[in-house]
Amino acid sequence: MSFYKYEAYDKMGAKIFGEIEANSVEKASQELHKQNLVVVSLKVAVSRKSFNLPGLENKKVSLKSLEFITSEIALLLRSGVKFDRGLSILLKGASEPALVSLLNDLSKDVKAGKSIGDSFANHPDVFDALYISMIRLGEASGKLQDVFFRLSADLKFKRSLQQKIIQALTYPSVILFVCIGAILFVFNYIVPQMAGLFDNATNLPVYTAILLGLSEWFINYQFYLAVAIAISIFALMRAYKSKDFQRKSDEFILGLPLVGNAFLLVERIRFNSSMAMMLGSGVSLVQALTLSSATLKNEQIVRLLRTSVSKVKQGDKLSTALSSVPLLTDFNLSMLEVGEESGELAPVFDEISERSRTDFETWVQTLTSMIEPLLILFMGAIVGSVVVVMLLSIISTNDIAI
Repeated sequence: MSFYKYEAYDKMGAKIFGEIEANSVEKASQELHKQNLVVVSLKVAVSRKSFNLPGLENKKVSLKSLEFITSEIALLLRSGVKFDRGLSILLKGASEPALVSLLNDLSKDVKAGKSIGDSFANHPDVFDALYISMIRLGEASGKLQDVFFRLSADLKFKRSLQQKIIQALTYPSVILFVCIGAILFVFNYIVPQMAGLFDNATNLPVYTAILLGLSEWFINYQFYLAVAIAISIFALMRAYKSKDFQRKSDEFILGLPLVGNAFLLVERIRFNSSMAMMLGSGVSLVQALTLSSATLKNEQIVRLLRTSVSKVKQGDKLSTALSSVPLLTDFNLSMLEVGEESGELAPVFDEISERSRTDFETWVQTLTSMIEPLLILFMGAIVGSVVVVMLLSIISTNDIAI
């Protein structure tokens, strides 16, 4: 499959530019004619073909690209550009192969007469249920422009959250890998270099024998250790696809002292930001709860939220129904009660989301400030212990010789 750039006129006489993926120029031309386009120019997009090396295709649309096209569509709609024309404009400037393919599919579906909501619904791997429901709501109410602006703001928020999570994990991971590298270097090179000093020694101290034994074990079995770790990680990833294992692991993660609170904060941000956007767009409370719960990752919380949805359907107050879900603190529930009495729930969820985001940023800063000295101390303790043991061993050997 190759990408082809084209210039064409639609049935309204407007000139459009874009790209299409096809097996040949003839196939591309036929596909454009099916879309009622009069082709003026059609040529191979060389820059696209360079991305399609076997095994190196990026088949997934990134969150960054999704946020970009959503905000661009919102701006184009506000400028009075028709939706199908807007897709053609975006297609002209797209560079990511997966994004080009997505825009092509959307453009073909819209031009074939499908609704915008149905066109987006054909790509559930890119657009979640909340995104698609919001678009259908915008189509029905005639406020598609406002919906895309809300979705754009929500995706920016999610992207910022994603960057915060990466920031929280990256720095400790780098320090940890440096620690592991230092330990491997000591046991693979430093200790073996000094082991020759003890070749003729008898009655070595226990700590010396342990150190030399550890070094020998690392040299002989570190490959098997790495393979065992890799297999364990792969097995855990496979096991996580099981609902039962996923439920137990989610419960375990939430029970961890420091990490559990961070996971809970992330889920709280996702839930409350989704609720604020949905309710602010006029979605019913039950539907907003159902769609917002689908954005969460923790199965235990999702299960509890489904129970809360059932309680709300039966007539329970929202604050009462959510009291059994660990997503909200007592203070958050009090805020919800006030929002229920005033009929303004969207601003309350938005406020809870902002407070949770501030708490998460504080957690990230605290973690990075704590983890750095702890890991450095750990690495220093390992390396320092080896140095001390080696010095004591050399001294003890000299004593034996005397």
